[in-house]
Amino acid sequence: MFSEKKTKEYDNPGSGQNRINDGTLLKGDVTSNGYFRIDGVIEGDIKTPSKVVVGKTGKIIGTLNCGNADIEGYVKGALDVEGTLSLRSTSKIEGEVVTGKLAVEQGAFFNATCKMKEGNKKLKINSIPGNKNEEKIIQNNSFERSQRTSSKEIETKTD
Repeated sequence: MFSEKKTKEYDNPGSGQNRINDGTLLKGDVTSNGYFRIDGVIEGDIKTPSKVVVGKTGKIIGTLNCGNADIEGYVKGALDVEGTLSLRSTSKIEGEVVTGKLAVEQGAFFNATCKMKEGNKKLKINSIPGNKNEEKIIQNNSFERSQRTSSKEIETKTD
């Protein structure tokens, strides 16, 4: 009888799925927090922190800025993918690509400049528990060429 108000999906705009169906042409810029499935055509810029899927009939002509992307269709323009860009065998990419990871299936058309983003996580040996002396070991085992001794020098020193 007395219950809390239930929140529905449409109470949180931008958090659901966005779909551009086959036969739809959208001209303009699109910004959303939600996932995109594109089977139609978008002429403009798309920006979302979520995943974008471009189906076999989908086309993007413009800029795509997203978290992850799975492309089966056509994209012409600039792609800026924070995580993984997956190009399926039916995909066709033309333009500029900046991504964290790139996966390309055989048969994909990739005519673009590509730049890989540097990883945000850098392994620090001292930050691993139990490996306090490991940094010293690595430093002591990495010699410059001038510091190395030949096997003949070692034999003469031991004799």
